[in-house]
Amino acid sequence: MFESTLESTPRTRIAIDGWYAVPSSSLPWQVSGAAATARPVERLPFTVRVAHTAQDLQKAADVRHAAYARHLPAAVTQGLRSPELLDHAPGVAVLLAESKVDGSALGTLRIQTNRDQPLALEQSFDLPDWMAGAPCAEVTRLAVAQAVHSRVVKTVMLKAAYFWCLRQGVRFVLVTARAPLDRQYARLMFRDVRPDAGFIPLPHVFNLPHRVMYCQIATAREDGAEHPLYDFWFNTDHPDIDLD
Repeated sequence: MFESTLESTPRTRIAIDGWYAVPSSSLPWQVSGAAATARPVERLPFTVRVAHTAQDLQKAADVRHAAYARHLPAAVTQGLRSPELLDHAPGVAVLLAESKVDGSALGTLRIQTNRDQPLALEQSFDLPDWMAGAPCAEVTRLAVAQAVHSRVVKTVMLKAAYFWCLRQGVRFVLVTARAPLDRQYARLMFRDVRPDAGFIPLPHVFNLPHRVMYCQIATAREDGAEHPLYDFWFNTDHPDIDLD
């Protein structure tokens, strides 16, 4: 569920090389005055932030490897023990969820925009004409630790990814998902880029079959109006999400 603006959020946008970025001061938990106090605020037992240091990226890699190793053979996951080259590329952000109790890593995901280079997905999949050339982002390497809050961690990280994409002026958000993980994106209103294609083997991810799915930011709020997570996503502030 992704959407371009929030009702209580100023609609200021800054043009950057054809992209439209929303200033950080426009994020709902950074709005001051009556607009801020009118919204419910929910504190979490963990934080979500952008990974900046080598130590941050290694913590993310550790969560990735542990999560992927639960489902894939060691030969496939061995390369995930360390940060990947794409983690350091321009136009990329790695989000990291950490416990407030001990600072341990609880989850991670990576967002890549096509501002500086094609999406990783485009190594194996041609974007349709109506999407090609538009500001796009791909969410990959979603992984959570086996912990009591894992489902909440995953949901909050995806919400954080929405706000990061909002700030970057992204129009379409893409994911590739294996079964049964594709269902979680379908529940968040993601749709198949090519509905007739089903699961597609993708050479750049070991030729494993994935659904290629997307969400259009401009229509997501309307699309998700009846979704059970609507208020959590759009009408609740989570100050523990820090994207600066």
